[in-house]
Amino acid sequence: MAKPEHADKAICVAALYRFVNLQDERSNLRATAKAIEHRMAELAIRGTLILAEEGINGTIAGPTPAIDRMIRDLGGHFFAGKLGVITPSLSYCDAMPFERTVVKVRREIVTMGVPGTRPTEIVGQYVDPSDWNKLIDDPDVIVIDTRNDFEVEMGTFISRDGSAAINPRTVSFREFPDFVERSRASWHSKPIAMFCTGGIRCEKATSYLVSLGFRDVYHLRGGILGYLRDVDPSVSRWKGGCFVFDSRVAIGHGLTPLDPPPFSL
Repeated sequence: MAKPEHADKAICVAALYRFVNLQDERSNLRATAKAIEHRMAELAIRGTLILAEEGINGTIAGPTPAIDRMIRDLGGHFFAGKLGVITPSLSYCDAMPFERTVVKVRREIVTMGVPGTRPTEIVGQYVDPSDWNKLIDDPDVIVIDTRNDFEVEMGTFISRDGSAAINPRTVSFREFPDFVERSRASWHSKPIAMFCTGGIRCEKATSYLVSLGFRDVYHLRGGILGYLRDVDPSVSRWKGGCFVFDSRVAIGHGLTPLDPPPFSL
């Protein structure tokens, strides 16, 4: 994986998720969570990981060698290889952005609250960052920002004609299905492109839409973080800052912290 700018900084921040069926492991998830938390403490890693029957999600930070080791451990012996190769979005900063080390067990790794949504089995079509501009510049494509309202206000994608992505005006991801029900009649079977910070919310959102019968559903591979890492600012459709859930608050192209953060466009 190509490293972003300032990879020589002291702290590596790894945002990661993986939808994979851990149902057979459900009786052991709490024990596994404690073992992972212990390993993170040994490696001087802080941050939060969430485990559920549908997979793993979270952001952790520490010295680069420690993060590399933790990612290998997560993909290896903690789940007996069931998670496979985990490819996190990496960024770098001078100081530790988290105060605590926490590993939680939840019903969902990202909470939508809709029974029957199965991102471990079916999701929309991935779109690489290099192809994202072409997709969202198509006037027939419905572009939806699946993040919360305050995140959207800080920054979002603007297509070539100046149109901003649709803001669902949600406070939490649990409200996204209600937004879909209110809006779906106006989409007229058009292609739908969705995005989020690291890819997890938009991936689950595509699974939900596919379950409702939508066919042409797309999501940005690696989320905004992947786009800001890989796409040259000179051709970028991103405007503003990308909110991150740690002390950096917002990052921009090259995954560098923005100071001061742009709290509105």
